[in-house]
Amino acid sequence: MTKTVLQPTAWAAPKGYANGVAASGRMVFVAGQIGWNAQCQFESDDLVAQVHQTLQNIKAVLAEAGAEPSHICRMTWYLTDRREYIARGREIGQAYREVLGREFGIAMTAVQVAGLVEERAKVEIEVTAVLPA
Repeated sequence: MTKTVLQPTAWAAPKGYANGVAASGRMVFVAGQIGWNAQCQFESDDLVAQVHQTLQNIKAVLAEAGAEPSHICRMTWYLTDRREYIARGREIGQAYREVLGREFGIAMTAVQVAGLVEERAKVEIEVTAVLPA
């Protein structure tokens, strides 16, 4: 896979994500994952715990395609509480690094939503990854 981070030279460098990514290869699309376990049961109502589980779920789906975190090109985060997400950024970053490592060459979007389909879910994340052709 060829993956290139797109960073306009006059722009300040983002922290923890990329403004854009160009990639070529076999595309893998991971549907929105939430913070429940493999039996579709929530073990926690804590945002950071749900982020950790959500990222583990993403990693498991990627593995089914033979992909790993380094193949992720795009992530979209849907959050029910923007303020909590910002306030707990360090903890969320730690959970991210624990599951996905130091993979920051990913184009990311985070959006606050009024609610998610699963009432207890505080976060939903979808991913696009690209593997070598």
